[in-house]
Amino acid sequence: MRILVIEDDKKVAGFLKKGLKEECHSVDVCFDGEEGCEYAEIEEYDLIILDVMLPKKDGLQVCKELRQKSVLTPIIMLTARDAVEDKVIGLQEGADDYITKPFSFQELLARIQSLQRRSQDYITKTNSLKVKDLELDPVSHKVTRAGKRITLTGKEYALLEYLMRNKGRIITQSMIIDQVWDMNQETASNVVSVFINHLREKIDKEFDIKLIHTVRGMGYRIDET
Repeated sequence: MRILVIEDDKKVAGFLKKGLKEECHSVDVCFDGEEGCEYAEIEEYDLIILDVMLPKKDGLQVCKELRQKSVLTPIIMLTARDAVEDKVIGLQEGADDYITKPFSFQELLARIQSLQRRSQDYITKTNSLKVKDLELDPVSHKVTRAGKRITLTGKEYALLEYLMRNKGRIITQSMIIDQVWDMNQETASNVVSVFINHLREKIDKEFDIKLIHTVRGMGYRIDET
């Protein structure tokens, strides 16, 4: 993998670069948010490891700007904060996973491998998905409804694709957490409903026919009825 590390602590950045290179990954390092944004926009990476507390531009802003510019590279955020609220904010801005400092390198590798598996699963499923007038192209990551382009963050896209691949089925919160987020239930319990609401705002709000449904006490379902 080609990995971008955006971390202002040079000791931590050096530790990450050394460990990842020993795992045969190619690694670039940036020490502030502005430089990190530039690298992520210009170069193609398989993964971004992004610290929250950065000079010039913090990690949350970096993540938000990259997703607004349709940079869908998976992002693992690093932070010394362990409050659930901080993790929710990071995921809302488009992060794919979250690790609280201090962490073991083996934990980071496990998170990276989990993201790789999910990405490979999605890439191998190349048929376009359709629910009524909502269409999703897994190759280009293009999402439209009634011909209108819909811009999603990386995690919103992953959630929508998972729902669409299970059209008509009830998908529980635990299934979503397991397939879309590699996190514990307590941390992710509020995250799922937040992202479902995000999708409804983008997918259903302007249309009479709603596609994303809540099945009380069970979970969520996407279909035409």
